[in-house]
Amino acid sequence: MKKLIVFLLIVGVLFISSSQTYEEQSLISTLEKWLPNQPMYFLLEKIEVPYWGRTISIEERGYYYFVEFLLRKSAHFLIFGCLAVVIYFLFSNKIRSIYRFSFSLLLTGVVAALDEYHQSLTGGRTSTIYDIALDISGAFIFLLLVQVTLLVKTKFSRSKPHRI
Repeated sequence: MKKLIVFLLIVGVLFISSSQTYEEQSLISTLEKWLPNQPMYFLLEKIEVPYWGRTISIEERGYYYFVEFLLRKSAHFLIFGCLAVVIYFLFSNKIRSIYRFSFSLLLTGVVAALDEYHQSLTGGRTSTIYDIALDISGAFIFLLLVQVTLLVKTKFSRSKPHRI
């Protein structure tokens, strides 16, 4: 039941987030307050991110908009990674791991596509296949981490001598 509640909370956060305009979600003023000295500027100015046929960088957008862009894209990766893990654990342990992995990835992709579609209905927001790809990438990496963790856990539990 707890896993289902976590799933519903994540989907609810996604729904609310994709219902907000860019202006409602903007972090620029907060970043200007919290990062007045533009920390790591000299490191960040070397980064250029190809996105939607453009190169996103400090030079192109400015420090605060670039940091916000990185935060937003990181949030896509992380939240959909977490969503995939929750979906994975919603499935019964009796289902083979590869099927749980595949179904979780597929369902996360469906939620990502629906989220982008919902976002396209919100004024001032754009929907892009690149965000769906980023969401699925986060899901895939998180699910791989789950698989590796479970594999290591299984190996260690089998190698320990059992006490009677």
